[in-house]
Amino acid sequence: MEGIAGKVVAITGASSGIGEATALLLAERGAKVVLGARRPDRLEALAARIEKAGGQAVWARTDVKRRADLTALVDLARTRYGRLDVLVSNAGVGLISPIDDLRVEDWEEMIDVNFKGVLYGIAAALPVFRQQGFGHFVNTVSTAGLRVVPLQGVYAATKNAVRTLSEGLRQEAGADLRVTVVSPGVTRTEFTDPMAPEMKARILDSMGDIAIPSEAIARAIAFAVEQPASVDVGDIVVRPTAQN
Repeated sequence: MEGIAGKVVAITGASSGIGEATALLLAERGAKVVLGARRPDRLEALAARIEKAGGQAVWARTDVKRRADLTALVDLARTRYGRLDVLVSNAGVGLISPIDDLRVEDWEEMIDVNFKGVLYGIAAALPVFRQQGFGHFVNTVSTAGLRVVPLQGVYAATKNAVRTLSEGLRQEAGADLRVTVVSPGVTRTEFTDPMAPEMKARILDSMGDIAIPSEAIARAIAFAVEQPASVDVGDIVVRPTAQN
C-alpha cells in the first residue's frame, strides 16, 4: 500500500509532543491511528479531537516499560482494524544530569523507556508483520546521539542503542519490512517536564527561541510512511537551522 490513507498506525507516546502531532497529521491524511501513552485522559481527548475532524482513532493506556502493554496496543490495532501497517515507537524520557550525580534510578528509567520500550514494541509487532508479509517500524531517536554533549551522555547512549538496534533490524528485515529512524533536534515539546527544576530551567534557557514545533517531526514521519512499500527511508534528521 502506498501513501497514508487507510494505513493502520500505532503510536507510543501519543498523548503530547511529537506523538500527538504525528497522530493528528496521519489521521488528517486518512490513517487509522491507534494511540498509546500513560495518560488516558489525554489519549481520550486526542481520539475525540481526531474523530470530530472526521478521522478514525482508538486508544489504550500504554506504559512502554510493560511488555504486555505493547502487546495489547498491537492487538487493539488488529482487533479494531484487522491489521497493523506501522508502529511508531516514539515514547521517550530525557532525565539528563551530570554523570557524577550518579542518578542511577534516572538512568534505569531512560533505559527502560527509551530502549527497552522499543524492544518491547518490536517483540509485539514483528511476528504480526511477518505473518502479514508487510510492516513498518518508525523509531524516534535524537540528534543527541549524533553530537554527544555534557549532561546527555546516558540519554544519548539510550538513543544510540535504538539507532544500532534499528540498523540491525533493518538488515534482518528482508524485502517485506521497512525500518526508519527519525532524529529530532531541539523540538518544542513537554520533554523537559520530568527534569529537576534547576536542570529544566537550564535546558529551556539553552533552547532559547530555536526550538522547532513538533509538527516538523510529524511531517518527516509522514514522509517515510507514505513511500511505496519497496522504498525504505532509513534515517531522517530534522533540526533547527540554528542548532549547531
